[in-house]
This record gives sequence, structure tokens and C-alpha cells, in this order.
Amino acid sequence: MSVQCEVQQKKAAGAPMNVFERYLTLWVLICIALGIAAGQFFPALFQSIGRMEIAKVNLPVGLLIWIMIIPMLVKIDFSALHEVRQHVRGIGITLFVSWLINPFAMAFFAWLFIRHVFAQYLPAEQIDSYIAGLILLAGAPCTAMVFVWSKLSNGDPLFTLTQVALNDTIMIFAYAPLVAFLMGISAIIVPWDTLITSVLMYFLVPVIIAQGLRKIWLKKGRTAFDAIMAKIGPWSISALLLTLILLFAFQGEAILQQPLVIALLAMPILAQVLLSSSLGYALNRAAGVKHNIACPSVLISASNFFELAVAAAIALFGFHSGAALATVVGVLIEVPLMLLVVNALNRSKNWYERTA
Repeated sequence: MSVQCEVQQKKAAGAPMNVFERYLTLWVLICIALGIAAGQFFPALFQSIGRMEIAKVNLPVGLLIWIMIIPMLVKIDFSALHEVRQHVRGIGITLFVSWLINPFAMAFFAWLFIRHVFAQYLPAEQIDSYIAGLILLAGAPCTAMVFVWSKLSNGDPLFTLTQVALNDTIMIFAYAPLVAFLMGISAIIVPWDTLITSVLMYFLVPVIIAQGLRKIWLKKGRTAFDAIMAKIGPWSISALLLTLILLFAFQGEAILQQPLVIALLAMPILAQVLLSSSLGYALNRAAGVKHNIACPSVLISASNFFELAVAAAIALFGFHSGAALATVVGVLIEVPLMLLVVNALNRSKNWYERTA
């Protein structure tokens, strides 16, 4: 293992969740209330913000998404990709569940719950949009928060870093075709040019910028790099919360008319997380993978890259769409759901190691 990877192994573990991360669900709920209230009291202001777009890219949201994603992507060391060979079984299971199970499971659960079980309780004109948002949510595995979940489960930090780098590389090429295919079989028409533009604007370009900044800042030394990351780290959560306020300012009227919609949209997400985490854990145990490798493998497969999903939903369907709301529900329940999975992994460690 190179010296650089040894350093990255220590740094990738990260610190325990800070106050914003630990209480993210609470902050999201506060932003829901603020957004709905602001939308009701200042409708003209938010209509003006909604019109600030070029080529279907909303400029304020685009800026916020960049501020949200770039600090996360600076942490990723793509040079760690050569470490994949150290944990072939764990990586293989991660890729299988992340790309061949998770998106298709979400498409199925969205079809089951949204188009059938809960259809009578949801606005008929938004059914397709809700399903599209859920597909966008599950179309890419988590990039940032998985470091926190891995740390809380005592996962191997180098493996966590490696699988994130590998998944992000795959995401550049696979995200757009995958979600377009799943929307197609769900009878949802998606404009390819807008979808590809979303991936370029909200993922590929930020990756290039982030890796350029990483190279520049690392030249200043590890201490300086860590100091910079500590300063820009809070930008991600702050930008996310501001984006949510904007979204709920536009979604407020629909939510006030049907307040149960958020709980109903949460059901397919809950089902997808439980299925993906259970399957990933069972496969890792059957393959004889160590517990500290199985944990991050399970956690990245079960969680979603909701930042990209929110941006893509807005670009494809707009602020007022059910797709945008569905992706935001993913943000709302991400922390409590993943903490539940982490707790289950930690409590079952003795059982896992005894039966592996």
C-alpha cells in the first residue's frame, strides 16, 4: 500500500457526525416549514427565482448544487482505485447491489406503492413524476455520507474510499442510461438531452473542478489541506438546506392540500433500503467477507446520492414537480434510516462473524 493510501485510509474514516449531520432530519423539517411559509408569503419572489434559468438549468439551484457537491468530491481520491483488487468479493457485491438490484428494486416499489397501493391518495397528474423522482434517487449510490456511516460501523476506511471512487467513476457513464431505461419501462418519457446535461452539470463538471482543487490544495501540504476542508465542509449542508427551502416554497401548496404525500412517498424508499441492506449483508456473509468490509459495502448500496437526484429532478421536471418532492423525501429520511441500518450491523457483528 502506498504512503498516500495509508494517509487516505486514516482520513477517509472521517470524524463522527457533526451537529448538522446528526440532526439532518430535524433541519430538513425546519426547512420544510420555512419553505412552505416563505412560498405562501412571498410568491412573487420565488416565481422570479424559478424563471432564472438557462437551457432548463436553474441558475440559483445550479450554484447551490455545486456548493453542495464540490466539497464532498474533493475528498475522493481516485488514485485509490488500484486498491480494488484487495477486496474483490466485497467490491463485487457492492457493485451488484448498487447497480443491478437497488435501482430496479426502487422502480418496482415505486410502481407497486405509487401507481397501485397509494394511487387513490395521490394526485393523479403527479403519479408519473413521483415514480421518476424515486428512480432518480436510487439511480446512484451515496458519495458523501457513506463515510460517516462507515465510521459509525467501524468499517474499513480504505475500502470505503475505494468503493466510492469506483462507484463515482461508473456513475459518470451509467447514471443517465440507467435512469432513462427504468423510466422507459415505467412508461415515463424523459428528454435525453436534459438528462445528460444534468449529469454533466451536476456531476462530471463538479468532479473535474473538485479534483483540480484537491490537487492544488494537496500541494500546500496535508495540514493545510485538512484546514481548508474543515472550512468548506459546512458549505455542503448549508447549500442543501437552502435548496430545500426553495423546493418547499414551490411545493408548499401541494403539501398543504395533501399533507400525507411525504409519508406515502417514504414507503418505497423504506422498502428499497431494507431490501438492499439485507441482501448485501447476506451476500457478504455468504462470500466470507470480513465484517469491517461488509459494513461499508452494505451502507453504500443502501444509501443514495440524493444531491444529484434533487438536481436532476429539478432540471428534468421543474420545482413544482412530484419528482423534485420525491427526491427531497429521500433527504428527509436518509439519516434515520441509515442510522437504523448502522445499528443493525453493529448489533449483529457477533452473529455475522460466527456464521461467516
